[in-house]
Amino acid sequence: MELAVESCEAALADAGLPAEKVDGIVTFSAEQNLEIEVARNLRIPALRHFSMVPHGGGAACGTIGQAAAAVHAGSADYVLCYRAFNERSWHRFGSGVQGRHGGAESFDISFSWTSPFGLLTPASWVAMFATRYMHQYGATSEDFGRVAVADRRHAANNPAAFFHEQPITLADHQESRWIVEPLRLLDCCQESDGGQALLVTTVERARDLAPLPAVIAAAAQGATDDQQAMRSYYRDDIAAIPEMGLCAKQLWEATGLGPDDIQVANIYDHFTPLVLPQLEEFGFCRRGEAADFLRDGNIELGGRLPTNTNGGQLGEAYIHGMNGIAEAVR
Repeated sequence: MELAVESCEAALADAGLPAEKVDGIVTFSAEQNLEIEVARNLRIPALRHFSMVPHGGGAACGTIGQAAAAVHAGSADYVLCYRAFNERSWHRFGSGVQGRHGGAESFDISFSWTSPFGLLTPASWVAMFATRYMHQYGATSEDFGRVAVADRRHAANNPAAFFHEQPITLADHQESRWIVEPLRLLDCCQESDGGQALLVTTVERARDLAPLPAVIAAAAQGATDDQQAMRSYYRDDIAAIPEMGLCAKQLWEATGLGPDDIQVANIYDHFTPLVLPQLEEFGFCRRGEAADFLRDGNIELGGRLPTNTNGGQLGEAYIHGMNGIAEAVR
């Protein structure tokens, strides 16, 4: 709760907006610091809009999109979006689902397709996709390592990063221990205590606030056929992320922009292997060519598409992607 409130206070201070002006909150369904409690601690007198977006890390951009929709519709004037948790000092997502109870609800039932076969942790779930991608396109562990090296190099320049001044080499990555083959320790994001908040309002109102605003040109959410949470193994092709392709299609159509127009990216990097198909789904490279894109240094500072310049979740902190959005604003 303290992290949630502090991050919201920091966002409001940055904007120069008193808390009593806030009348909307959007957060994650996984967020345990409920909006009414955050509002009470911030002394927000009234909320006209509050909503939640499910699916953990898949919710981050969705919170911004729903906040923008609320502001556009007039159901709120100023909307806070936040995510906060004590994942390092309290519950660790990476510890797995072996302790989950059986139940009649779909979320619990879904694990019956994977848990009996030993797929109990997020790393083990991602390892399935990574293995297939390597088999299908010839990517290697070193290619995944290039994502980690770039993130850590960027984090080394970021005083707010957990791994500030702690870059790694590709050799460091290759020498790190196996977690679930083909994932090594340095392929996996850290588990963090932290919070991040952003404030969304109209362009007109933003002109009266302190910093130069970042304008939201478009936002998108996507779910596609036969999708399961982190375990969509029963499709014809599991070396792709069609949900991300659907989001990309919406963004390009809404803005009139395309991959060649983008100068920097923040890609969800909880595990290095899934960065590769995301680059492909957005059209920054062709299907199966992300490894070559990485080998050419394109995601590093000075490259074609500097990516996760704050260090990402591998280097700065794992806050379900909200810190990546904040870096994009900066």
